[in-house]
Amino acid sequence: MDFPLLIASLSTDSVLDVAQNYDAIEIINRAIAYAIILAGFLSVVFTFFGGISFILSGGQEDKIKQAVSTIRYAIIGLIVTIFSVVIVALVGNALGLNVVQYINLGEIFNLVEELVSSTGNVTNGGNALE
Repeated sequence: MDFPLLIASLSTDSVLDVAQNYDAIEIINRAIAYAIILAGFLSVVFTFFGGISFILSGGQEDKIKQAVSTIRYAIIGLIVTIFSVVIVALVGNALGLNVVQYINLGEIFNLVEELVSSTGNVTNGGNALE
């Protein structure tokens, strides 16, 4: 089931009915994929906001520091989000848990690519630009 069908089914079915169509591993991987997409979007928004703040700082030292901090923490947050999957797998292995069977990094990146490509088409007069 791809993203548009999921949204359409959410309008007619309960969340539990839709969740029963997926197994637990796929739900975990999809949640991680959505979190990565959300973190990427927020990182871009905060980087843009920090850039605008930097431009509008007027040379004031405290505003420049605040703008640079916003940009820095947005990028650090994105990096931590992407590496969180690896960190969870390493901690799970260190504690003797078999987390790798539940978190499949390749599948997560395929889901991210699928979700972005299915919702990211820009239209120009009815013609899809890809």
